[in-house]
Amino acid sequence: MHNTSKALSLKPADVRGLKDEVEYREKLHTICNMIHAAKDIDDILIRKEKEITALFQAERLTVYTIDGITDRLVSRFKSGDEIKAIDLPVSTASIAGHAAFKHKLINVYDVRDKDELTKIHPQLQFDPRWDAQSGYTTKQVLAHPIVFKKYLLGALQVINRKNNSRFDPLDESAIRQLADTFGIALYNQKRMRKFQSHRYQYLIDTQQITEAQLQKAAALARKEQVPMETILIDTFHIGKKDLGRSLSQYHRVPFVEFQPGMEKPRALMKGLKVPFLRKNAWVPLRIENGVVIIAVSDPNNLEIIDEIKAVFSGRALRFFVSLRQDIMAMIDLFADHLKEPAPIDDILVQLEADLPEVELQASDDYSERDSTVVQLVNKIILDALEQGASDIHIEPYSGVLDTQIRFRVDGICRLYRNMPSSYKKAIVSRIKVMADLDIAERRRPQDGKIRFGRFGKESVELRVATIPTQGDVEDVVIRLLSNEKPLPLEAMDFKTENLENFIRAIERPYGIIFVCGPTGSGKTTTLHAALNRINDVTKKIWTAEDPVELTQKGLRQVQVQPKIHFDFAAAMRAFLRADPDVIMVGEMRDRETARIGIEASLTGHLVFSTLHTNNAPESIVRLLDMGMDPFNFSDAVICILAQRLMPRLCEKCKQPVHPRPADFEALVREYGEELFHRHVGVDFSTEMVLYKPGGCSKCRRTGYSGRMALHELLMGTDDIKRLIQTGASVEAIRAQAIKDGMTTLKQDGIEKVLAGHCDMAQVRKVCIK
Repeated sequence: MHNTSKALSLKPADVRGLKDEVEYREKLHTICNMIHAAKDIDDILIRKEKEITALFQAERLTVYTIDGITDRLVSRFKSGDEIKAIDLPVSTASIAGHAAFKHKLINVYDVRDKDELTKIHPQLQFDPRWDAQSGYTTKQVLAHPIVFKKYLLGALQVINRKNNSRFDPLDESAIRQLADTFGIALYNQKRMRKFQSHRYQYLIDTQQITEAQLQKAAALARKEQVPMETILIDTFHIGKKDLGRSLSQYHRVPFVEFQPGMEKPRALMKGLKVPFLRKNAWVPLRIENGVVIIAVSDPNNLEIIDEIKAVFSGRALRFFVSLRQDIMAMIDLFADHLKEPAPIDDILVQLEADLPEVELQASDDYSERDSTVVQLVNKIILDALEQGASDIHIEPYSGVLDTQIRFRVDGICRLYRNMPSSYKKAIVSRIKVMADLDIAERRRPQDGKIRFGRFGKESVELRVATIPTQGDVEDVVIRLLSNEKPLPLEAMDFKTENLENFIRAIERPYGIIFVCGPTGSGKTTTLHAALNRINDVTKKIWTAEDPVELTQKGLRQVQVQPKIHFDFAAAMRAFLRADPDVIMVGEMRDRETARIGIEASLTGHLVFSTLHTNNAPESIVRLLDMGMDPFNFSDAVICILAQRLMPRLCEKCKQPVHPRPADFEALVREYGEELFHRHVGVDFSTEMVLYKPGGCSKCRRTGYSGRMALHELLMGTDDIKRLIQTGASVEAIRAQAIKDGMTTLKQDGIEKVLAGHCDMAQVRKVCIK
């Protein structure tokens, strides 16, 4: 007591007035008492952070604790929310790390004054990356180790004096006392944990998560008001089985996971109220050897266990532990007879009731005009639209095998549902009726269209293709055509140079512009975005499309109809008689269409079109092989844009990874070493961060959400035009285009990998060069 009084007995002229000093000590005493008494230190820090920073007249506070596995300092509490977490080694390389390593106080007036830091220790430095990431400017720092009985437990740090002065001796004394208080509290917590295992101890023991991460997960769960398990799965990517093993080990009961095919315990559910089950997070599963099996989220909650025993009075019970979200899913599945069934399930139940069980193999007994079949097909289409699917694949099999229905979402086919084989012909026939196809013709492929009306929304056009397959059945593929407004070019993932060059190209008064790529690579979307950019009342714009997928006011859009010999070439000839400024033709698939397009571009019109080619240089050779005059073509071409669509990493769950030197070198080699250093200019470092797919509820556990475009823009420079005129090879054209500044599809992909938007595995899947 005598030493403390002496330490705080300072002259008012030296530090503060006597009255201020007394108030200061009282506030410090109150804070220390609260920390001593607290069961939850994190809660105290959240509630008292402003009081602690005000005590030091500081702007920010950071409390570090030692990670028991890595022996590094991890920020347990941090005011300011720009950086998610701070992780430091216990060493002389940082201020907090030095304080912890040397077990001594550090008071720095200017962290950027290298002389001041060197006087403390030659290796001491301030890492400016923290400020660069947060946008915050650090100047004064007062740091002290948190120690109890020579055990290092962490470090305490206050940042930036509000009056821009050095932290004074009174502050130094206060941070010592505060650090001692934290030391006692943290030691007691650590000691208690040795005797008290918790629900997630297995995850810590198996090094799947650290204590610090677990504390962050708890704080995040409190903030977002969601179960802790949800945060561990979605944010920290803990596997459900590992989480279940941890809960099972803690509660000493088996773990049960939700499965969509679980048998419904209708007898056990009888008389139970869904709100009651949801509120208490339990549900009966089945009966085994006369014992009722119960899934419950907290088997140690005696109040809930007593309620369950009262419900099943006199019966033997056995409890399983399950995740709260899984129990909610079980309740929804088991209680479907207590509430209105999901529409498609209701329809299937109704279909099953239409025929006796012995007749369910006779699929022809269902008519395509049955009201329930109509409802079923409508529901499939509506669900596809709701999930953002681009295609519906209906795949029947011969015999009694189920009909598989898949949706293509973000370029990837995903199973929607398996339908009983008894409905296969009725479903296909219904779609053929809607598309005005011949339902009696099952030997030849057929194509058709459906204008599908949605209640309260605009109708959608569907493109239908039927294909006979083995077993006397027909596959159906339905393309869902979007009626949405065209995207702006700025939202289409162009790199800056490509966007600027492409905009300059489409603003030219005449010439021809090609967009090339495979089916489904977004060519039409890009063309409509370009037309939207130049669409105004001063231009007459004609389009010939098959089909018209996007509509824009100001465009005169024509649907070609090859059956009546009104193809792209015929549409082009008609347009040239209709005073056009701009012409867009859906595809140049034959010599005649290409010839008319080039002639139109040479007579003062701006022409847009697409090609099914792999890359921009190949498009030139393809057109020359179609018989185009090299000199006319070279004069006409403005640019050729090749593109691909690839899955975009889910922003919510993508996981950071530090690439190995070999991984980085492989990226550089694939890009081209010289070009990489010229265009990208990124050097390898151990701090480099790339991303890999994770998996969360938002992306349906795939790790990918949405798609992004890769681009390769070949400009019609004078050198390129000369190569076209001489019939140069693809390799020569590509080399010149790269020399002119073209970035290949793979190079564009690698740049987007380095920017954290996608991963290299997906880039390699969609492009070769």
